[in-house]
Amino acid sequence: MRKILAGVDIGSNTIKVIVAELVKNKVNVLAVAEKETKGIKNGLVVNPDTFTPVLKEAIKKAEDILGLKIKKVVITVPSFDAEFQVGDGLTTITSEDKVIKGIDIVRAMQASIYNRIPENYELVDIVPAGFKINEEETVQNPLNLVAEKLQVKAIITMVPKRNIVPLLECFQKIDVEVIDTCLGSIGDYYALRNEKLDDQVGVLINIGDAITTISVFNKGLLMNTEIIEIGGQNIDNDISFIYKVTKNDAKNLKENLGLAHKRFAQASNAQSVTNKLGEDISINQYELSEIIMSRLEEILNLAKKQINHLTKKEIHYIIVSGGVSEMVDFDLTLESVFGRSAKLAMMREIGIRNNKYSSCLGSIKNYNHKLKLRGKEFSIFSPEEMEELSGKHKKINLADNSILGKLFGYFFDN
Repeated sequence: MRKILAGVDIGSNTIKVIVAELVKNKVNVLAVAEKETKGIKNGLVVNPDTFTPVLKEAIKKAEDILGLKIKKVVITVPSFDAEFQVGDGLTTITSEDKVIKGIDIVRAMQASIYNRIPENYELVDIVPAGFKINEEETVQNPLNLVAEKLQVKAIITMVPKRNIVPLLECFQKIDVEVIDTCLGSIGDYYALRNEKLDDQVGVLINIGDAITTISVFNKGLLMNTEIIEIGGQNIDNDISFIYKVTKNDAKNLKENLGLAHKRFAQASNAQSVTNKLGEDISINQYELSEIIMSRLEEILNLAKKQINHLTKKEIHYIIVSGGVSEMVDFDLTLESVFGRSAKLAMMREIGIRNNKYSSCLGSIKNYNHKLKLRGKEFSIFSPEEMEELSGKHKKINLADNSILGKLFGYFFDN
């Protein structure tokens, strides 16, 4: 059975949609779509009437590539005012054979959040930190083991309802069901996850267009996160102010002429532009790169300061992702602030080899991880639709065996 999932990441600059199939833990990207965001500020919905049609267009672009309608998606949400709690849940195995099934894991997870979600908050995720069977033996995955009782210790993630409810309502208006949510930083982690990261304490920094998110992970578990309201837009504003050019011209200069570090910038490389005063001016790469580098160093130093506030533990890795990190020579500026203790994220999946896709891709991988824990299989497309997809898109190589799926907070059985 072929199983496919769609992920949507709402950024301050663009909405990103990825449709992918997982085959033996590898991602086959089937469709990628982007649309410039409207009605969003710092990742939050501020104007639903403006945002909803743009969201619909972004998903429609992915549908046009596939030739099928996307009815179910997983989404990322920003971590403004996110709260984390540790919960314990216990359930008795009621089946005659006493074999732990997915439904038993669900019940234990449900018990771990009982009376723990404040009225003005919404549950985003429950991440098991470990399981115990018969209140004695500790296991990572209890599925199919024999036990009388199952206990779980879980990290409960929640955000204010104002952060997520308006977003869910926009999806509802376009008849797209949100089947799972996760924080963008969780998505970043799962996009990069490996056995080494799962055994260490580290930090992920995502520099987006309007915000920068700093998140501390301890052995794969998100322990703390902070958002600073500064990102790529601030670089555009600097360029616009200094050269008296429009925001669009500033963004084009940043992306097509500027470098993230001045080391290899050349004064002889210049571009002409007409400023707001109607004057034709020449902007050289070296001076432009000095402006860009100055703002990037500020962002990274603010992130560095936040790390010291978020944790006192020894940090084993610092990884930077987000669209801004794709700027040429960003690694040089990163090294100037953090030394060699930090590195750039590397997106290796064909079709999305850009750090701006890390949160969206990771939300898909995170969802797949949840399904494995429950022993569940799910696809956003029916077998008939899969046949139609295969017939209309002969060039897409779909394997016979793959795993993807559905889960909304562990609570809904399919």
